[in-house]
Amino acid sequence: MYGWVTALSVWALPALLAGILSVALVRRVSVYEAFVEGAKEGFGTAVAIIPHVVAMMVAISLFRASGALDLLVSLFRPLTELLRVPEEIVPLAFLRPLTGSGALAYMVDLFQAHGPDSLIGRMASTIQGSTDTTFYVLAVYFGAVGITRVRYALTVGLLADLAGIAAAIWITNRVFG
Repeated sequence: MYGWVTALSVWALPALLAGILSVALVRRVSVYEAFVEGAKEGFGTAVAIIPHVVAMMVAISLFRASGALDLLVSLFRPLTELLRVPEEIVPLAFLRPLTGSGALAYMVDLFQAHGPDSLIGRMASTIQGSTDTTFYVLAVYFGAVGITRVRYALTVGLLADLAGIAAAIWITNRVFG
C-alpha cells in the first residue's frame, strides 16, 4: 500500500540534488565555488551565535539545578491532575520552549523509564513535534542578527507552544489513552 511512499522517500534527496545541479549547470553557476562561499558564511554565522548558545546553556542548567523546574512542576500539579496529564510530561512542556537538546535528553529519559510506545512516550514525542524552542530561537538567532525587540515574537511563540502542547496532550489522550 505504501510502496510508492517508500520509493519516493528513497529517491527524493537524489532527485533534489540532481535538480539543483541541473539548474546550476543551465545558469552556468560554479557549484563548487558557490558551495565554498556558502560554507564560509555558515561558519561565520556559527561563530557569531556561539556566545548566545553558551548563555542559553548556562541559564537552562541553572534553571534545572536550582530546583526551579521542580518547583514549577509542583505548582502545576493540581491542574495536571485535573486534566489527566501525566506528571512526567510537565518538565518536558517547560523545557521544550527553552532548549531542544535538553528536551530531547529528557524525552530519551522518559523513553528509558516508560518506553517509547507508552502513553507518556507517545505524548512526549508528540509534544516534541508540535512545539518549538522559542527562547532558543529568540536568544540565538534573533541575537545573532541584532534583533532586540522580541516582545511580539515571544508572545506568539509561547502561545504557539502552549497550543502545541495542549493539542499534543489532548490528541495523544484521545488516540492512545
